[in-house]
Amino acid sequence: MKKSKDDVVAIVDALKALYPDGICSLEYKKDYELLFSVRLAAQCTDERVNKVTPALYARFPTLQALAEADVSEVESYIHSTGFFRAKAKDIVLASQILIRDYGGKVPDTMEDLLKLPGVGRKTANLILGDVYHTPGVVVADTHCIRISGLLGLTDGTKDPGKVEQQLRQILPPEESNDFCHRLVLHGRAVCIARRPQCQQCVLRPWCDYFTKNGGESPAKKPKEKKAST
Repeated sequence: MKKSKDDVVAIVDALKALYPDGICSLEYKKDYELLFSVRLAAQCTDERVNKVTPALYARFPTLQALAEADVSEVESYIHSTGFFRAKAKDIVLASQILIRDYGGKVPDTMEDLLKLPGVGRKTANLILGDVYHTPGVVVADTHCIRISGLLGLTDGTKDPGKVEQQLRQILPPEESNDFCHRLVLHGRAVCIARRPQCQQCVLRPWCDYFTKNGGESPAKKPKEKKAST
């Protein structure tokens, strides 16, 4: 069912109270470090990325060092994140482009961010929100997509672009970036994909899934029997 403006505000406020910081779980000190950490997080956990990046940035402490790095050496530091060859190539090439075209700074517009290798809308929105504090909806994370659908904030689509559009229509712009971070935190702590802790969830009053299923876990729901022909 369609959520009212009051429902959306209530969901935002409930998550804000539960996760007041609402920050990205990737650890970084410089704007380009966040950019590359998000790239490394593709098909990889933030926890794993946070274990890999300290050694990477210790070996290549500046953007210039990364721009001049041998791709194979970068690969050796990020191997455990998966797809390491493509990621290493993107990091080195993006470093070169940032120095050549942007004065060593991560750009602050969606258009320019999307020109960087390995950068999609999720990464761009995250940079715009976390670095430049511009409203952004970071929806490529599976927790954000899944929980938005369960709550009824979206129509249940799994398409990140459509989820972004639907959330932009209902979320207060100033809350959108932190809201998405909080959904990720909630997905890890409470609304776990295969074993949601519905009885402990503060979002129950506004959750379409809970209303329809009484909090029964998807894993425990009996499978429908196929009709005999």
